Amino acid sequence: MPRIITFLIALILSITITAQEKSEEKEIKKVIETFFEGLHKGDSTIVKKTLHKNIKIQTTFTNKEGKKVLKTETRNKLLTGIANKKIEDIYLEKLLSFDIKVDGNLASVWTPYEFYFNGNFSHCGANSFQLFNNNGKWEIIFLVDMRRRANCKALQEKK
Repeated sequence: MPRIITFLIALILSITITAQEKSEEKEIKKVIETFFEGLHKGDSTIVKKTLHKNIKIQTTFTNKEGKKVLKTETRNKLLTGIANKKIEDIYLEKLLSFDIKVDGNLASVWTPYEFYFNGNFSHCGANSFQLFNNNGKWEIIFLVDMRRRANCKALQEKK
């Protein structure tokens, strides 16, 4: 009889922990979705709510000469760029999947994507987000994206 009670307690704890982990993943995914909602709308106020005040933002790509480049952008430049989006311009960053890893107050999210500008395919790549649980509120503390125009077909076939 004591083994059954021990088993039931272990089972209940396991289910509770799994439910908490799934809840955290949903919260983290919502932060990323809110970030892109703001980007698509050109609403920097929405995007700003998802960012930690000390976020680091980078982009990597290969230039026309074949040189690999890493550029760093400031939080203010990102927010200003989003706020200055022309109303007639339509941005759509189509996220192909979410790979979310959580350990305590740190989360990592990998999102391969396709980017469309005014309905036309522009480029593809992947985003890597690092988030921090700032006392109950998940915030993006690091964002790096990789952009490319070539080999997007292979990415599209993985969907």
